[in-house]
Amino acid sequence: MTDIVRPVPEDVIRLSGGAVARIRRLAPERPWSWLADGWRDFLAAPGFGILYGLIFTIGGAGLTLLFWWLDIFWSILPLAAGFMLVAPVLSVGLYETSRRLMLGESVTPADAFRTDWLYLRRLAPMGLVLTLFLLAWFRLAQIIFALFFSANPPRPDPLQAVDLFLSPASIPFLLVGCIVGGVLAALVFAVSAISIPAMLDRDINVISAIGLSFAAVKRNFWVMALWAWLIALFAGAGIATFYLGLMVTLPIVGHATWHAYRDMVAWED
Repeated sequence: MTDIVRPVPEDVIRLSGGAVARIRRLAPERPWSWLADGWRDFLAAPGFGILYGLIFTIGGAGLTLLFWWLDIFWSILPLAAGFMLVAPVLSVGLYETSRRLMLGESVTPADAFRTDWLYLRRLAPMGLVLTLFLLAWFRLAQIIFALFFSANPPRPDPLQAVDLFLSPASIPFLLVGCIVGGVLAALVFAVSAISIPAMLDRDINVISAIGLSFAAVKRNFWVMALWAWLIALFAGAGIATFYLGLMVTLPIVGHATWHAYRDMVAWED
């Protein structure tokens, strides 16, 4: 039988497979503790964290240069924002590292990357969901740009780009882009806040995991609002340094996400 999330009174989520999860109500300042735990895990396995972050740094910088070379520099900002939509599913190795550290097991890059392959089949549907969000964001960004600056994006001329964003249309363009992007990001956050760590920790399907994540965000709305803001801050800081900062900020947030899941969800076996 397929697992279906069925909410029962208050903080209990019961899955049709028999698993029961209890969502704790947390104090508003808990995200700071998650970051502290994430920093501790990063220091416990710095080589793997930096290696993981380096992969994203090279990928982000490479795509940015490719977009510039293809004369579609206007897509660079949507690319940077879109990174945050798919990062949760790409950070599974960091969740596994924190899980192993918590259990006192060995932690090597081989262990974590092996986990990526072992859980590929289970996590593939979630990867597909987040990829669809990413494609939708790129399409919406293209439409918004075309609405304000015509359907023919400018060539990658820095002076032309400056003139473009100093034009009268730039303020409403940025406003609409931020609103649309913010709504999409909030939805993705609710979908993926704890769903992927839950799928790594328990044998549940994507529908159950998403339902659990939504329930956790709803029960701890202001806690998770602060956590979303901190994630955006760390990701923005990493991207603003031409992705170099991601070598540190990405692992910290990835490790912290595991601790957020463990802090919020208690399973009744």
